[in-house]
Amino acid sequence: MSKVAVIEDDRPTSDQLAGWIRAARPELQVDQWFTRDEAEAALAGGGYDLVLLDIELGRERHAGVALINAINKLQQGTPVLVVSAMPAAIYRGIMKALDAWDYLQKTAFDEAEFIETFLDMLRAAKARKPAATAIKKDDELSLDPLWQRTPTWRGQRINLPLTAQRILATLHQRRGEVVSYDQLFEVVKSGRNKDNVRKHVSTIRDAFRDVDPNFDGIENVPMRGFRWTGR
Repeated sequence: MSKVAVIEDDRPTSDQLAGWIRAARPELQVDQWFTRDEAEAALAGGGYDLVLLDIELGRERHAGVALINAINKLQQGTPVLVVSAMPAAIYRGIMKALDAWDYLQKTAFDEAEFIETFLDMLRAAKARKPAATAIKKDDELSLDPLWQRTPTWRGQRINLPLTAQRILATLHQRRGEVVSYDQLFEVVKSGRNKDNVRKHVSTIRDAFRDVDPNFDGIENVPMRGFRWTGR
C-alpha cells in the first residue's frame, strides 16, 4: 500500500488535507503527524511515497526545514510538498533550495489545485522509481525522463520549482524549435498567460546563471515564444 505523510500541527487543517487526499485516492494510507518529534520518528523508517508538511510546527518556526533535511539524508528521493502560511514569494525559493518539489501557500489554493499538485507529484514519484537511472543527457543538460526533480547543467544541480522544470523540459525536448506560448500553457497549471510564462522562464534563466554566469541558452522569440539553444 502506498503511504503518504501529512505533517501539520493544526488539526483542522491536517484533517482537511488528509480528507482531500483520501477522497481523491482512497487506496492510500495517509498518516497524520502533529509534532516534529513524532514526524521524525515516522520518517526515519522510510517507506513514504510522498510527504506533505508545514514549515512551522507548534513553537518551532522552522521545524519543517529540519524535517526536509532529515528526509534528504535518507537519500530515498521522497518528494516533499510544503503547505505553509509563509509568503510564497519568500519561502518558495528557500524550500526549492532545500530540494522540496513544490510549495503551496495556505489560503491561496483550493481543493482542486491541491489535488492536482498532489497527484502530479505522486504519479511522478512512483513512475520515476524504475527509471531513476535512465537519465537523458544532451547539450550538457540532464533531465529526469519524467521532467521532475533535480535537473543538472554541466554536472551542477539546477534548483527549480515544478512548473519551471516542466517548461524547461518542454523547451529542451523541442530544442532548436520555437515553442509557442500556447504550447507552454499546456504545462502551466495556473496563471496561463504570457506574463506568467515569462516569469517562469526568467526563473529558469536565473537558476542556470547561479551555476553558470555565462548561460544564454534560452532565446526569446518576440510575439511567438521561446527556443532552447543550449549555449
